[in-house]
Amino acid sequence: MREIKAATIRQKGGPFQIEILNLNEPLPDEVLVRVVATGMCHTDMVARDQLYDVPLPVVLGHEGSGVVEQTGGSVKKVAVGDHVVLTYMWCGHCKPCLRGDLTYCENFYPLNFGGAREDGSTATRDTSGPIHDHFFGQSSFGTYALAHERNVIKVPKDVPLELLGPLGCGIQTGAGAVMNALKVKPGSSFAAFGGGAVGLSAVMAARVAGAAIIIAADVVPSRLELAKELGATHTVNSKETDPVEAVRQITGGGADFTLESSGRPAVLRQAIDALAIRGTCGIVGAPALGTEAGFDVNGVMTTGKRIIGIIEGDSMPDIFIPALVELYRQGRFPFDKLVKFYSLEQINQAAEDSEKGITIKPIIQLAS
Repeated sequence: MREIKAATIRQKGGPFQIEILNLNEPLPDEVLVRVVATGMCHTDMVARDQLYDVPLPVVLGHEGSGVVEQTGGSVKKVAVGDHVVLTYMWCGHCKPCLRGDLTYCENFYPLNFGGAREDGSTATRDTSGPIHDHFFGQSSFGTYALAHERNVIKVPKDVPLELLGPLGCGIQTGAGAVMNALKVKPGSSFAAFGGGAVGLSAVMAARVAGAAIIIAADVVPSRLELAKELGATHTVNSKETDPVEAVRQITGGGADFTLESSGRPAVLRQAIDALAIRGTCGIVGAPALGTEAGFDVNGVMTTGKRIIGIIEGDSMPDIFIPALVELYRQGRFPFDKLVKFYSLEQINQAAEDSEKGITIKPIIQLAS
């Protein structure tokens, strides 16, 4: 048993409470990580506000980065002292996992949102009893986290470890949507509807992929300015301009690819309507469970448009996260321009700044 400091959610809507908890030793297939920093993602707020059914009380946090402190007896993938990024969890034994479709694991929801291991056990306690953990297989809003060997990704030691956590979810979601799922082609046109961390990661990835026209649509002028710096050839302020008409005009009829990351049904409709003939719209925004959206059926059918759901950027993390690290090291994927650092004690301020659009990607620093 190890004493840790962690941020706990005990009631719907928060706040995060900084507490001293106890964490069990790793099981044979688990890795104990001393957390250096953890990105804050929209999904943490979704869980906090119970838009998804996550049991309380719970330690959240799912974009952790840190140093391996201890490994279970059967772990071979990493060793003590390795620098790692923690990512989403998958079961490894269902049909989608066996096909290599890790992000569409049949057990994805319970493993990432169920507040426990696959067998229902937890590893975190306070003086009153168990605390739910293993959020995305990690619960990294704490000084230490237990993860499975499966969702621990080794990264080089010559890249700032405190920066890398968001690659485990938000950044790989946006970049992977473009590079893995949509497969944006050189010379094509791409429009990101939403200029948060996911949308701006998609903009950077579209530039890497060689898209000729890259459009960012958002309502926050500072985000649109940053989008230009990160590779957008055009920006659209959706408060001032109809984004569908703007995209059609810029592209000469519609975008080959669009990505909706806001989680708003009305924006999804815009992303679909802004497509060119035979264009593809990817959905990565996470609204409340049960949210429905509409589109013009004939407008989709007669133009051969496609609408696809995308989880975690269709990423195989052991391959894709190191690739993003290398692109960053080469200066071709400058995601560091999205981040602002906060201490654990500032975690509620980080959440507020994120929700207000003041900070695109907060990172909670837990150690040096």
